[in-house]
Amino acid sequence: MKKVLFFVESLSGGGAEKVLTDLVANLDASKYDITVCSLVNIGVYKDYLSNICTYKSVLAPESSYKTTLQKKWYGLKYKLIRKLPPKTAYSYCFKEKFDIEIAFIEGFATKIIAGSSNSKSKKIAWIHTDLQVNNWTETQYKNLQEEKNAYLCYDHIVSVAESVQKAFSEKFNITKKLIVKYNPIDRESIIDKAKEQSFNENNNKVRLITVGRLVPQKGYDRLLEVIFKLKSDGLDFELWIVGEGPERKILEDYIKEYKLQDIVKLKGFQKNPYPFINNSDVFVCSSRSEGFSTVVTEALILGKPVITTDCSGMKELLGNDNEYGIITENNTQSLYVDLKKILEDESLRTHYAIKSKERSKGFNIKTMVNNIEELL
Repeated sequence: MKKVLFFVESLSGGGAEKVLTDLVANLDASKYDITVCSLVNIGVYKDYLSNICTYKSVLAPESSYKTTLQKKWYGLKYKLIRKLPPKTAYSYCFKEKFDIEIAFIEGFATKIIAGSSNSKSKKIAWIHTDLQVNNWTETQYKNLQEEKNAYLCYDHIVSVAESVQKAFSEKFNITKKLIVKYNPIDRESIIDKAKEQSFNENNNKVRLITVGRLVPQKGYDRLLEVIFKLKSDGLDFELWIVGEGPERKILEDYIKEYKLQDIVKLKGFQKNPYPFINNSDVFVCSSRSEGFSTVVTEALILGKPVITTDCSGMKELLGNDNEYGIITENNTQSLYVDLKKILEDESLRTHYAIKSKERSKGFNIKTMVNNIEELL
């Protein structure tokens, strides 16, 4: 049995963390002894993971530090670990030996596993986003060369989409050890969970929905601009935003200033977002960048028409010619124009609902996981 380590910074409610949870839940338990380790002991998935594998964190939960002095010590340890040289940080974080060591998130996790002292382990780095457009990892390294050197320590570099791999290769001028593995999606589980809750908010409005963290990457600021324009056009609709994050106050202020309270609802983080998607008419992705969007895939599984900005992975999901959904140019005006079209045309919504269901038949979690197991 191979001992496998997945390392992440936290298990917060992001798409990559959800993918990790689904992957671990479906890997063959007779072949792999799995440990998931996070730097900080926070996140919505840690309790679930504790029941299906070995879960641990480098730092104890912040809540266990009661006094002011203890809390300061927690903050100091967190900053110190992040500033240590990778080899030193790795030695501090990991005492156990693993056959396979996986940095499942870019940035800090990739940097630390690159410093592994275990020469016998297979090392795999996972890339979930277009690092040319969304270059958030640059703050984790002194310069581009240091980040490139970290990736050169890996045996395999996995991208979640062809476009993500292309962007990575162009940015770092790395052409070897690259492979694409699509995110495993549990289609049947999503369909079952979508039935767990119903809503009494029945009205004749077309309901738009989007799901994701309230961060600049998701483009909810520009989505609200589009919503204001569409309201000014006299269209009858509403928008649900499911998710939580640091931009909540900014979005709340915009909603209040432009009097959108009657049509925009911030639903917060939902452990099970699928009933919300299931009880909506159109899924909207306004992101500035993505990798291989988990939530767009989930919307397709639930038979929802999808309209999205042109991000990495979208053409692989929806086709080059809008076969399974509408891909707009990655700007506010294009999103407005195409969203207006789908709001005004019920037959267009019906067409893409049918195409979504057709596309979703290709999402077989056993096939996807088996494809990943070939790498381990």
